[in-house]
Amino acid sequence: MRNRISLRVGSAIAAGALILSVAGAVSQAYTPSIADLDAAARASGNRRDLAEHIGESVFATEWPAEVSHISANELGNHLIVGIRIWGVKFHKPLTRDGFVDEIVGLVDKTFASVPSAEEIDVWASVPIVVGRDVVVSGDLAKPTSKLVFSVTVRRDEGEAKLRARADSGEGIFWDQEWVRSAFKEAM
Repeated sequence: MRNRISLRVGSAIAAGALILSVAGAVSQAYTPSIADLDAAARASGNRRDLAEHIGESVFATEWPAEVSHISANELGNHLIVGIRIWGVKFHKPLTRDGFVDEIVGLVDKTFASVPSAEEIDVWASVPIVVGRDVVVSGDLAKPTSKLVFSVTVRRDEGEAKLRARADSGEGIFWDQEWVRSAFKEAM
């Protein structure tokens, strides 16, 4: 009888030690950062893995204009990345030049994160107010956002060329009404 009791006590002690060691291992498990969570939630495309990888880098920075979505799509040997930015509710006052600085920074981080990317499409949109009974999904959907900025940057373009394009407007779409209302120009 005594051997059975000591066996049970010994088993209980071993089970308790096992539970504590498992609990200790769980408490030391990796806790994802906000950037990791954002990267997973805001990624899409047929190369979602690459979109998430880019997002881990991009979402680690709080940008003045909020990055809302990253996509990565591969067709054959071509990898195209898309980055959507909200053109409203900036995290701090932003000038047009500051917005261009953000685009340059996003492009640099993206090409550094995924060297196989051929081009990056960056666009900004603003929400559109829609009526209460307006269909916003499906075949008869009305748009809920409006494009206000768009640029495609190829890998072989450098920062200087991108800034020159932004100054001249060559190959970049700027909604002029949005530019006038969105940016606080330095005085």
